[in-house]
Amino acid sequence: MLRRTIFRFFSLGVSLALLSFAQVGTQQARVSRRRTPAAGGANLLKHISCCEDVKELTVQMANLTSMLAELSKKQEADWINVVMQMMELENGHQQHEGRITEVEGKYSEIHSRLEIMQLQAAQTLPQTSADAIYDCSSLYSRTYKISGVYKLPSDEFMGTPELEVLCDMETNGGGWTVIQRRKVGLTSFNRDWKQYKDGFGNIRGDFWLGNEHIFRLTRQPTVLRIDMEDWEGQTRYAEYNFFTISNEMNSYKLFIANYSGNAGRDSLRYHNNTNFSTKNRDNDKCVDDCAQFRKGGYWYNCCTDSNLNGVFYRYGDHNKNTDGITWYGWHGSHYSLKRVEMKIRPQNFTP
Repeated sequence: MLRRTIFRFFSLGVSLALLSFAQVGTQQARVSRRRTPAAGGANLLKHISCCEDVKELTVQMANLTSMLAELSKKQEADWINVVMQMMELENGHQQHEGRITEVEGKYSEIHSRLEIMQLQAAQTLPQTSADAIYDCSSLYSRTYKISGVYKLPSDEFMGTPELEVLCDMETNGGGWTVIQRRKVGLTSFNRDWKQYKDGFGNIRGDFWLGNEHIFRLTRQPTVLRIDMEDWEGQTRYAEYNFFTISNEMNSYKLFIANYSGNAGRDSLRYHNNTNFSTKNRDNDKCVDDCAQFRKGGYWYNCCTDSNLNGVFYRYGDHNKNTDGITWYGWHGSHYSLKRVEMKIRPQNFTP
């Protein structure tokens, strides 16, 4: 009975609440109909407010764009500063390397002078021909095994004058006296007869030792080695187990034999048994003046299968001319090599 009474009161409350909601809704609808004429003014106010918001957003966008432009300029300036700092660091690094190289060169020169003083002291003692010091192999046999520039003392017993030489104490056992080098390109090899006879260039750069000195050094059985490098960093060598040249009266004629190496076809054999020629003394076997055409002093035949004293062309190709530093057996006649060294040592040399 109690449960039923409670249920009735609850149902009555719900009904009254629903009725109140219905009345409120009716009143709101009437008020809404009464206010309809004023709705246009409200919309106008909303439109004006919207335009103000757009203007404000436009100003904000303009400010942001300006800020971005300033940031971009600052970033570009910072980047330029970074690049300049990197360039300064690189220049400083190169200067540092240059100083290190200069110090190493001075150290090597001082070391060589000390060794030369020892050699000159040794030369004052009585000698036999076996003890004479007249090339780099002689230095090697006296335990001087560091590559570099040495000044060989004069030797009355052997009839040899004082001579500054570059020694290669490392390649294939060492003991090599370098008679020609091309690696820098600042020294012209288009020289006359006397210059090729006496020698020219910088012993620490590009040079020709001199035909008279080469003749003297090859009076004993001699080996010739030619080391070459191209502009791609590849290296080759050619070696002749017999090499000598005659005296000036016989135009420093070339004699070679017994080729070996990995430089392709033997490109010096074509020049075997030929006289040396320069721009002012044509001794080749051709109607043309090969020294004039090839712009160097060499054992020209008619004319070349190699031209190791030709023009130094950078980066290899010289398609318009055939006067570069060439070795036909490797790169043909239209490629000028980056580096060449001609060096000699006695046949009986043992490391």
